[in-house]
Amino acid sequence: MNINWFPGHMKKTRELLQKNLKLVDIVYELIDSRIPLSSRNPEIDKIVQNKPRIVIMNKSDLSNSNINKEWVEYFSKLGVNTVLVDAIKNKGVSQIISETNNLVKEKKEKLLSRGIKNKPIRAMIVGIPNVGKSTLINSLAGRKSAKTGDRPGVTKGKQWIKLKGNIELLDTPGILWPKFEEQEVALNLAFTGAIKDEIMDIETLALKLIEKLMVLASNSIEKRYDVMIEGKTSLQVMDDIGIRRGCILRKKEIDYARVANIVLDEFRDGTIGDISLETPKKI
Repeated sequence: MNINWFPGHMKKTRELLQKNLKLVDIVYELIDSRIPLSSRNPEIDKIVQNKPRIVIMNKSDLSNSNINKEWVEYFSKLGVNTVLVDAIKNKGVSQIISETNNLVKEKKEKLLSRGIKNKPIRAMIVGIPNVGKSTLINSLAGRKSAKTGDRPGVTKGKQWIKLKGNIELLDTPGILWPKFEEQEVALNLAFTGAIKDEIMDIETLALKLIEKLMVLASNSIEKRYDVMIEGKTSLQVMDDIGIRRGCILRKKEIDYARVANIVLDEFRDGTIGDISLETPKKI
């Protein structure tokens, strides 16, 4: 599959980040716990540079808990402050507030020495599309402040939102980057829904995902779909899933579009299992 995705609004978002960085004290970089490297936008490193930053690994409930710990340790060795979060269930959200206060402590003390009290901490949140940004913002705010959706592209423009802990947050639309250097990165983004399905061949995408899960989570595939994978190709497994789920067209042909939607949806919502597609051991 040849995947490239860089619409015009993402160019505008990059310019927006660069323009507004000087307005904030800290940056929240939101990534997907299932694909920590693939969901880290290299453009953000260039834009943020030395600004204090917290990497927030969202959707940690959908990824392998042991591998999550490995990633936290990996980022810690790089000197990156990292927090594991499940924004939907509000897990890890309070840790973001405490880490924020730790990172801007020196600046707050300087303001106090000048007699400036209770000045809000200003933060900016950045990340790829469909990584749960709006859901996290609502958890941080303690109310519904940002639009949410399970599809990329819900946040359209910048907005300031008041959070708990005397923090003001600048929300920005999700941003991908102009070119995917590695096809595996592009596939991981597509598997997790960061790239719109409308521009994808979802049948081939699902076949690629099955192929990957046969290596990383064979037991989960077998248990969820009541199939055997030993000695079979990914296409044969996809056929078996189609038969088990009754995805049959006339003339007894497999309805691959239906199978694809089932597999992609059930991977993305964690029904197949808590699965990490990337581990730090491969780096």
